[in-house]
Amino acid sequence: MIVAGVMSGTSADGINVALVRVSSGRTKNGPTFQLLGHAEYPYPRDVRRAVLAAMNAGQASVADLARLNFLLGELYADAVLAAQRKFRRQVELIGCHGQTIYHQGEAARFLGRKIAVTWQTGEGAVLAARVGVPVVSDFRPADMAAGGKGAPLVPFLDYLLYRDTRVGRIVQNIGGIGNLSAVPRAASPEQVTAFDTGPGNMVIDALMDRLFHKPFDRDGKIAAGGMVLESVLAETLRAAYFRAQPPKTAGREEFGREFAAWFLRRCGRAPKPDVLATATALTARSIADAVRRYVLPRGKFQEFIVAGGGAKNPTLMAMLANELGTLGLKLRSSEEFGLPAEAKEAVAFALLAYQTWNHRPSNVPSATGARRPAMLGKISYV
Repeated sequence: MIVAGVMSGTSADGINVALVRVSSGRTKNGPTFQLLGHAEYPYPRDVRRAVLAAMNAGQASVADLARLNFLLGELYADAVLAAQRKFRRQVELIGCHGQTIYHQGEAARFLGRKIAVTWQTGEGAVLAARVGVPVVSDFRPADMAAGGKGAPLVPFLDYLLYRDTRVGRIVQNIGGIGNLSAVPRAASPEQVTAFDTGPGNMVIDALMDRLFHKPFDRDGKIAAGGMVLESVLAETLRAAYFRAQPPKTAGREEFGREFAAWFLRRCGRAPKPDVLATATALTARSIADAVRRYVLPRGKFQEFIVAGGGAKNPTLMAMLANELGTLGLKLRSSEEFGLPAEAKEAVAFALLAYQTWNHRPSNVPSATGARRPAMLGKISYV
């Protein structure tokens, strides 16, 4: 079966589409897959602005949120149709993550009851109608209904792709948020540890927008010209999130515009490149600290594999290599395993959709904290 995985992440820079051939695996480990093609389609500028404004908003128009839901369904359909034309493939199923506009993995009191909530927008029924195939979307609520945090969900792919009978591997994705999966040597699914390490590109991008009116620090060039403000970095890493035990999940609620404004105030009158260097160092050091505190004490690991957009930032990768240097881990790229860094999350949701279509669970309870395995997502038929 050819499945399109559709992902738009917390950076809100656009839509990633991966066309994946998936078949039932010959072993108990899960399905097998082959990436047929991957493409990226940026959001129009006004759409990105609307998405960012809706994320974790203190106030929002209900009408605009409804309109954004249907508009994103149309844009996702345009992206899948474009990918089909580009790669000359016809998909049979779509797995669409949607655009997260709010995620609260920890239960909090609301109107007399403690609840955890999440909201991924982008109407699956519109996507299904435009492309003409069924769509699985809205993956996270089923895990949360089973007591999990709804994230991370990519460990299902990490287990399939990186499990090895001889080598323990830590797989780090650096998107808007950083998240890792620790896959021990010869692991079973219940032995996988996964959680969000903290900010990935999110704080860097927010500061680039605020200080330089640009969406991101291309090739990390501005950060490369700055000096890390160690006192600011140390103060930031004392935040409660970094000290919390996994499983844990983060988003713009923890590291969005409010956090970026707080971080900028802590930097005072420091030169702008120093602010960017410190934000980049925050991503690198929070990842290394998470590995040191919460992963290495649980077992032996030899390799550290990096994926996601942050893997394309040479300054960030140099800082990360320096932070990991004392941990005895070999730094590798997901490209070495045949999966482009920027395609990983879209491929993951193609696989999750395939599992749901075949009535199989795909969350990893040891990663999300769920009480049981769960079939994820809602199906929109044609």
